[in-house]
Amino acid sequence: MKSTLLASAATIALAASVAAAADADAAQVKQVSFDSNGATLVGNLYLPDAYQAGDKLPAIVVTGAWTTVKEQMAGRYAEEMADRGFAALAFDFRNWGQSEGAERQLESPELKTQDIVAAASFLATRDEVDPSRIGGMGICASAGYMADAGIRSSEIGSVALVAPWLHDAEIVDAVYGGEEAVSSLIAASRDAQTSFEQTGEPVVVPAASNSDPTAIMQQVPYYTDPATGLVPEYINEFNIASWEPWLTYDATTLADDFADPILIVHSQSAAIPQGAEEFYARVNGPKAEIWLDGVTQFDFYAEDEAVRTSSDAAAEHFTQSFGS
Repeated sequence: MKSTLLASAATIALAASVAAAADADAAQVKQVSFDSNGATLVGNLYLPDAYQAGDKLPAIVVTGAWTTVKEQMAGRYAEEMADRGFAALAFDFRNWGQSEGAERQLESPELKTQDIVAAASFLATRDEVDPSRIGGMGICASAGYMADAGIRSSEIGSVALVAPWLHDAEIVDAVYGGEEAVSSLIAASRDAQTSFEQTGEPVVVPAASNSDPTAIMQQVPYYTDPATGLVPEYINEFNIASWEPWLTYDATTLADDFADPILIVHSQSAAIPQGAEEFYARVNGPKAEIWLDGVTQFDFYAEDEAVRTSSDAAAEHFTQSFGS
């Protein structure tokens, strides 16, 4: 069934007040580890505060924006989902955070997709989880990876994408300065990959800065503010070898093969809404979309009302998808 909802600021506030009771108690958190193609990945498994041994919960793999670790928006949303009755796993991708991997801070859509598939398989083995009710929530850049994992994984049966960054070649050219600029970044990426293969040391630059012109993200307060995304676990670096796999990744075409129930929560005030619109139009399976008014990309990461509204929508979507 298709559905579209435009939510005003008043609607967001109402949803936040409804969710407040669920957020009163902190979720239980267990540190876990699992294998992904020979690399040990480290995650946090969030469980409802009232969870008791023997309960079999629906479970969600939660992934965040590019360059991030599990303690940022992935962990925030995982805790929100646990407050709503789900087991929720936020983890560090290989090469990031506490997980293994020699090519640190590498943004690889393919490797990250493989890691999500492995995370879902891991959840299916957990005593806390009902293996027939596993979903995935992808935020920002990982939305494409989550959709791809949903296609590949036999465990993932439903997906929600929050503030999804879903680009194709046309959007890449528009965002990154045109074909010549993109070609230059890809050339730098190849040089960095060659350097890593020769030296074993990744070539990195700052990921975000308010003043350093070498940073790939400028004036992005989420990543530079300790009150939001600048957590102690975050290493503010970007591996230059990431440019080629990132810029040549076409997330919109994944929609052609996506068949499971999917929800998109986005805003015209957030990043590249045209990519989400294109993706949604191409999905032929069960789908729903919610467009929030006046919510920015960074609001989706950390602003209480936006996070709660998105989490409420995702919880309803997964509950309907799982049939309970």
